[in-house]
Amino acid sequence: MTNVLASIGAAGTAAVFAVTFIHPIDVVKTRLQVSGAGVDGARNYKSLGISGTIRVVAAEEGVTAFWKGIQAAWLREASYTSLRIGLYGPIKEAMGVTADSNFLLKFTAGSLAGALGSTVGNPFDVLKTKMMATEGAEPPSFGKTASEIYKGQGFGGFYRGIEANIMRAMVLNGTKMGVYDQIKGMIKKSETIPAGIATDFSAAFCAGFFMAVTVSPFDMVRTQLMNQPADAKIYNNALDCAVKLMRKGGIMSFYAGFIPIWGRFAPTTCLQLVIFEQLKPIFGV
Repeated sequence: MTNVLASIGAAGTAAVFAVTFIHPIDVVKTRLQVSGAGVDGARNYKSLGISGTIRVVAAEEGVTAFWKGIQAAWLREASYTSLRIGLYGPIKEAMGVTADSNFLLKFTAGSLAGALGSTVGNPFDVLKTKMMATEGAEPPSFGKTASEIYKGQGFGGFYRGIEANIMRAMVLNGTKMGVYDQIKGMIKKSETIPAGIATDFSAAFCAGFFMAVTVSPFDMVRTQLMNQPADAKIYNNALDCAVKLMRKGGIMSFYAGFIPIWGRFAPTTCLQLVIFEQLKPIFGV
């Protein structure tokens, strides 16, 4: 149990540190995804593109707007990410998965850890999404946002989008940890890259790309569900949301914001896993 808690602690520390620097990319990605989605008068960020969105947000809301929702992001990383990364090793060990095991087993271990982390962290995910999507120069209040969600939807509002979020977390963490583990093992065997940080970084960077490809559709559905108005329900569930998105914009609607998603996953994965590997000996893992 001590080793499990130490692993979770190391993962949470790495995640909170990483998100502080990566959060602005997440804000841009979220604005692109919720662009005009069921909200009267909402700005069409898709027409502005990535650079246009950055310019408009900076000009109208100030540079600090790129850190809207950072309080919720810190809490999300301290709960969700600490569990999905920190529990991967213990779950893999419990399943008897070794370095030579096939990718599917590693993916399964990562998926289980992702599902557990997502269940715990979903309330902070909802808060973070709502706060990042809030327009205006005045930064959104963590307490006020939580109060509005509770008043409009009750406790269940904090678990809006839970189905899509768990599916996303399973695909994301299964891909992230499975690909990272697999490629890291291949690099070690081939000895093409020096052992240590260089190997960790290379494996994490590759994992970031595959994550963006597999997770984007789930991320889009999750964001749409979580960003619904507090007093309205546009989508009944994840499937209903996916069907409506497909009818409205086709398959490419699931990849709105793909570039910033990849732009976020690559550095986030590299920072999280490289720092995690460095912290493991300090935490006694």
